[in-house]
Amino acid sequence: MTRIVNNCVALVCLCLFWGQSLRAADASHSEQIKWGNESVFNEEHNTLGLFSGVLGGQIVLAGGTSDDYSRWGRNAVCLSENAGFALYEDVLSKPLAYGASITLSDGILCIGGRDSSQCYEDVFFVTMQQGKLNVSEDWPPLPFPLSNAAGALLDNKVYLFGGRKSVSPSRLSDSFFVLDLSNKSRGWKELPGYPGCVREDAILVVQNNGVSPCLYLLGGQTETEEGLSSCLTDGYVYNPQLGKWSSLGSDFPKGICAAVASGANHILLFQKEPEDTQHLKKENALWKYHTITQTLVKSERIPGTYDTMQVLQRNRSFVILGNNVSSGTNRLYSLQGDIVPLEKGLGLVNILVIIGYFAVLAGIGIYFSRRQKSTNDYFKGGGRIPWWAAGLSLFGTALSAITFMAIPSKAYATNWSYVLFNTGIVFVAPVIVYVFIPFFRRLNITTAYEYLEIRFNVFIRVICSLAFIIFQVGRMGVVLFLPSIALNVVTGLDIFLCIGIMGVCSILYTMIGGIEAVVWTDAIQVIVLLGGAIFAVIYISCSLPGGLGETIDIAVANGKFDLGATNFDLKDATMWTVIIAACFTHLTTYGTDQSMVQRYLTTSSMKEARKSVWTNAILTVPATLIFFFIGTALYAYYKVYPENLSISIPNGDAIFPWYIFTQLPVGIVGLLISGIFAAAMSTLSGSMNSAATAYIVDIYSRFFHKGEGGNELHAARMATCVIGIISLSFAFLMATWNIASLWDEFNKILGLILGSMGGLFMLGMLTKRANSGGAIIGIVASIIVQLFVARFQTFHLLLYTASGFISCFVIGYLASLFFKKK
Repeated sequence: MTRIVNNCVALVCLCLFWGQSLRAADASHSEQIKWGNESVFNEEHNTLGLFSGVLGGQIVLAGGTSDDYSRWGRNAVCLSENAGFALYEDVLSKPLAYGASITLSDGILCIGGRDSSQCYEDVFFVTMQQGKLNVSEDWPPLPFPLSNAAGALLDNKVYLFGGRKSVSPSRLSDSFFVLDLSNKSRGWKELPGYPGCVREDAILVVQNNGVSPCLYLLGGQTETEEGLSSCLTDGYVYNPQLGKWSSLGSDFPKGICAAVASGANHILLFQKEPEDTQHLKKENALWKYHTITQTLVKSERIPGTYDTMQVLQRNRSFVILGNNVSSGTNRLYSLQGDIVPLEKGLGLVNILVIIGYFAVLAGIGIYFSRRQKSTNDYFKGGGRIPWWAAGLSLFGTALSAITFMAIPSKAYATNWSYVLFNTGIVFVAPVIVYVFIPFFRRLNITTAYEYLEIRFNVFIRVICSLAFIIFQVGRMGVVLFLPSIALNVVTGLDIFLCIGIMGVCSILYTMIGGIEAVVWTDAIQVIVLLGGAIFAVIYISCSLPGGLGETIDIAVANGKFDLGATNFDLKDATMWTVIIAACFTHLTTYGTDQSMVQRYLTTSSMKEARKSVWTNAILTVPATLIFFFIGTALYAYYKVYPENLSISIPNGDAIFPWYIFTQLPVGIVGLLISGIFAAAMSTLSGSMNSAATAYIVDIYSRFFHKGEGGNELHAARMATCVIGIISLSFAFLMATWNIASLWDEFNKILGLILGSMGGLFMLGMLTKRANSGGAIIGIVASIIVQLFVARFQTFHLLLYTASGFISCFVIGYLASLFFKKK
């Protein structure tokens, strides 16, 4: 075994050395935009102030005015996906232009507008039925006439900002309205104003700021005291959750006439005039604004010369619509742009590193399969596991691939407010060491739920064991699925291939090698994972001109090391909320989760088990700091090099894989991708073996086959295989049906239920008066309390485990007082 570990360490060192000498072909990678052929509507048509949206894949343009404002229209034009135009006459009830238009799921909502003499408060809805455009006007009107306003849709609410109140005399607005589409009868509600000036023709676009979707208000025009129009270059962001505006500065380019959200955190800005207005030939430009780093990059020139531009998103493309001034005619042109994914393969070296890694795991499984003589060997390793290996396995089980990506992503997008949550095991380790471990070791049990039968009854044991098994099956499915999505969008690896590789390899070495294979592969995977993480920290920091010092300076200047607010507000993720949540969450996880408890039972003595917990606790602190610092370093890197950010990846958690794939040297890419696989498979193998243990010990042996021997060992291996296959199938199902949101709800409900388990164990361990009747009432009451808390959001979601723990313990104890003590 020592030889295997030494060989793995040598392999890691070799890859690190190799990676220094073999750099990726290009240090800078970003997607390109492929422009299609320009299409033109052959008839003269209005090109200014058009109502616009997308219906059933077709772009609809209605109303508008000519470039000399002499002609105001009622007609509509539809642009199909094959670039064909179709004209619909007299669609609008009156000539109208310069209103706000928002695409909804079943139509286009058109708000306000004007003609040559006045503004209107009308709101109407455009739909397409049987190839015909229909207009419905039974919508709440605006509080006052308004044109040239900016509108956007967020969380089923329509937001409307600014605009023009009247044509002559000219009066601009800074009003901010919202219409709740789930309750239209209440009409438009005015929201608090913003800190900027009155404006019209601004851009309002929805994009995520790294925490939640927000409204970004950019550019527009205002009027000087002399009555002249002045282009604005400032920007603001409105957070609906907080109900407040924040300034984005005043460095945006002049002439922004359209914007669309792209990827997880980008906004593409379309500029109709150059920065230097002295240029005789005006060119349209595309800019990229990133909401997390708040950086602005001029991307490229847009083909054609459009005096006006409207931009709509259709499927995964965007379409520019406007008048091409180079044509000399008042005709409507369209130009489609597609974001081309980065074309870069893994390469032979990276593939060989990944294959070598999986070969080592397979070898470990085969090696330990020869030592499995009984279920005691299979589930508890015969007590042969050294404390340091068990500690590494505890750490590896707790750190999934989701965590491997989510922690850097969280620190990159926000700050270090969650760092105390991850290090919470340090606070609860004494309780695990001196309360839980003595109970489990003294009883000489295999699963944590055996204790529940001894203390209460078999019914409580079985329902808790079944809940654990179901939860682990679901958890394994998502641990396979979510990292595969990230690897798919970043590297282009087939999502089913990623799921299959991780799932099949984990099933094989876990099924044949038992808990010993799980523990030793966990130990090796932790070495790979932490080695890759340390290399990433060093490499990212050294990539900046000022090195580590510049990384820290940028982080400090932008508050990236902040630990959160210190006020005691349980509805917000303050420092105290995080600490309380960490204590209860880790107490429940490390005290009642079979995948953790099983590690304590693999060591030879109680002393060894305690040392394994302390090993995990001590290791968690520097590991957490490393992963949080990766996110901080990524923020600093992309603050300096924003052009290297992806504009297409839809998931913010993929920022670390994106950096790995596009910036790290050859060989190291394979090592870090192996690290993602390692984090996933460490959790998978632990969950698989512990779920099989719970089934065999708590259900199979308890009710169907009471005995020890080869048949039971065979059943254990079959249970591991079946549970693994079910989890693998669940992951494939999510990939096929795109039901990740269903998993979120499933995980939330089961998480609420399992939150009471910690309270149940503590109820049995710390009180003598508690009994089975009170325990059952405590479980049921805790579930009700949890559902109430989730429904009304009484506390921050981090505290769900704490509320379940406390409610089960308190209600269970009080209910026990009404039952006779046996």
